[in-house]
Amino acid sequence: MEEMYNDGFTSEDIEQNKVMSLLAYIIFFIPLLAAKDSKFARYHANQGLVLLLLGISISLVSSIIPIIGWFIIGPLGTIFVIVLAVMGIINALNGKAKPLPLIGGISLIK
Repeated sequence: MEEMYNDGFTSEDIEQNKVMSLLAYIIFFIPLLAAKDSKFARYHANQGLVLLLLGISISLVSSIIPIIGWFIIGPLGTIFVIVLAVMGIINALNGKAKPLPLIGGISLIK
């Protein structure tokens, strides 16, 4: 069942670009520049970009809504984004292209 997440990625591509895929969750565009031919790195760069946009959205919403946004939405949203980033990093280091919960189906980078 685990192999179904890696369809379309060669084992050579995965092994060579694990570090680039990890960097996608820190600064999403680095794999796009350094490993532009890697589908695996591009997949994780997409996940990193969507995660960044989610973090920005949560930050905007929490800053607009007083009290509830500052003390509930902001902290819980930040924890959620950090948990998703850690999950993505673990998947990248394990050589998996497993979509992140809730945001994994969004594809902005082809």
